[in-house]
Amino acid sequence: MHTLDQLAQTIADRATANPNSSWTAKLLAKGPAKCAEKFGEEAVEAVIEAVKGDKTALTNEAADVLYHLLVMLQSRDVTLADVLAELDARQHQSGLAEKQSRNP
Repeated sequence: MHTLDQLAQTIADRATANPNSSWTAKLLAKGPAKCAEKFGEEAVEAVIEAVKGDKTALTNEAADVLYHLLVMLQSRDVTLADVLAELDARQHQSGLAEKQSRNP
């Protein structure tokens, strides 16, 4: 099992845990808006480290981003498998064609 799959499973398992015993459960108990806010905060921190050029700090922030992305997805009942299936579907066309297909 891939590390991201394991992390997604751990997050799903902790979704029903006591919020006093798990940071993940506590965050999910606050609802999707809070999960999205936390993901946004972590994404901004990653951007800052990318601009600074500190590889170690960026690596740490990227790990936080992935964790909080998975928590946010869990809060809206979107699985990692759902996201991976979407990415797989996009492998069969160029990024430019995919973006054009989204424009009404």
